[in-house]
Amino acid sequence: MEGREFIRVSADKGQIVNCRSRVKRVQNVIGNLSEVLNLAGSEVRLSVLYLLYMEEKLCVCDLSDILKMKIPAVSQHLRKMKDGGILGKNKVGSIVYYYLQPECEKLLETFFHLISDEALSETKAA
Repeated sequence: MEGREFIRVSADKGQIVNCRSRVKRVQNVIGNLSEVLNLAGSEVRLSVLYLLYMEEKLCVCDLSDILKMKIPAVSQHLRKMKDGGILGKNKVGSIVYYYLQPECEKLLETFFHLISDEALSETKAA
C-alpha cells in the first residue's frame, strides 16, 4: 500500500459535522473513561477493581490473600489507582479499606457485568 494515494470521491459533510458535535459533547466522559481504563489496564488492577465492585470495600491484607500476592505489590497497585482518583480509602481503627469511587464504578459497571456473566456462562458449561 505504500506509495498509493487514496482519494475520497465524496464526503457526507452533514455526518462529519454531526460526529464532531457528538464527540465534543461527550469529550469529558471519553476523557474520564480513558483515564480509568488506563489505570485498570493490568490484570491485577482490573481484578482489584472487580473485587472492590463486588465486595464494596477490602483492605490490602484481604486483597493480598485473595490475589496470592505480597502486600507491598498490592499496595503499589492500590496507590497508583488511589493517586489516579479511581479509588478512595477509609480508615477504621488501624485498618485501611479501599473502595471504588462512585464515578469510576459507574464507568466500569458494564465491564464488571460482562465479567460476571462470562464467569456464569463458563460455570454452567462445565
